[in-house]
Amino acid sequence: MPLPSLLAATLVTAALVLTGTAAAAPAAAEGPIGGERLGEAGIVVADFVVLPEIAAASWVVADLDTGEVLAAKDPHGRYAPASTLKILTAVTLLPLVDRDRMVTPTFEDIDVEGSKVGLVEQVSYPAEELFSALLMVSGNDAANALATAAGGQQVAAAAMNDKARELGALDTRAVNPHGLDAEGQLSSAYDLAVLGRAGLADADFARYVRTRSSSVSAPPDKARIEIVNKNKLLRDYAGALGVKNGYTTRARASFVGAAERDGRRLIVTMMQSDPKIFDEAAKLLDWGFANARVDAVGSLNTTPTGVGAVTELVEGLGLAGPSDRTSPAQPGGLPVTLAGMGLAAAAVFVVRHRPAPPPRRREISGAPGRARSATRGSGRPSRPSPARQR
Repeated sequence: MPLPSLLAATLVTAALVLTGTAAAAPAAAEGPIGGERLGEAGIVVADFVVLPEIAAASWVVADLDTGEVLAAKDPHGRYAPASTLKILTAVTLLPLVDRDRMVTPTFEDIDVEGSKVGLVEQVSYPAEELFSALLMVSGNDAANALATAAGGQQVAAAAMNDKARELGALDTRAVNPHGLDAEGQLSSAYDLAVLGRAGLADADFARYVRTRSSSVSAPPDKARIEIVNKNKLLRDYAGALGVKNGYTTRARASFVGAAERDGRRLIVTMMQSDPKIFDEAAKLLDWGFANARVDAVGSLNTTPTGVGAVTELVEGLGLAGPSDRTSPAQPGGLPVTLAGMGLAAAAVFVVRHRPAPPPRRREISGAPGRARSATRGSGRPSRPSPARQR
């Protein structure tokens, strides 16, 4: 690993220890996040309210603006997220990688399984196009390239966990930036609603996820790569706002969607569903709009529990480049001095000798079983895949 990336990863580890933001597992919380009823594993809805039949093992429908949860099923059950994890990737990396920055993917970035936009090694791309490819067509190569631009895969994953904790998404643990199945990589329908809501509050994120078609740069002798948003609701559901779909053999179908009708905005999240997930998302949205006055069963308005230490460190090290997206009060970075390096080394020692945290909440990571993936895109040939993703 190059020295800057190695140093960044070491300092990130130090930050996680010193702030209590351990990336290995989310911290335990006092009671169910979002309200007592959201701790239930079955269907959660006000009395005498009829819901549509939904195949997903876990789902949430909530008011995007107020944060009120209107109904849910197993909202805090932890499942493999597939490409819906890219919502967290974007929310984390948008403040770290300036949209105008030119990013040059490495071979390791493009040598990834699952869905790809077709990036080419050593060709430079505007980060703006990579974020579009990440959220519109679920480009795993774009996710890797952006993560590398932010300091490396490990730094990005640690920053994603830091951001999830900061937003109160405590069921979520990221292992990679693209969402391909990985041991311990989990989220929940509740957390995906929190993350989707945070993303849609960002003007750039909201623009990417509602864009139906765009294009990505190509080598000088090639035509630009045309991309079409994979979110079918953008074409089929009036008022759709985005957000992101996902699929792997382990996670099955997952989806985060949002729509607006008569001045009201709703968000739905679904995990462990079947190929009809877009139809079911539409049914939940229709139900939510038709039941505007139903009593809420919980809230997405969680109290942030982190301080964004990893983000501050990455920005302070200069690995992510300047950004015009940060707040007026710019965070200060830890200077790379002998004292700072010594602090990081001490923190690494603590990490390697501290006991593992106890498990929290049930974990339902999907049915076992693997299948080869059909990858798309250009560049060098990729390895066979242990899991299919789209």
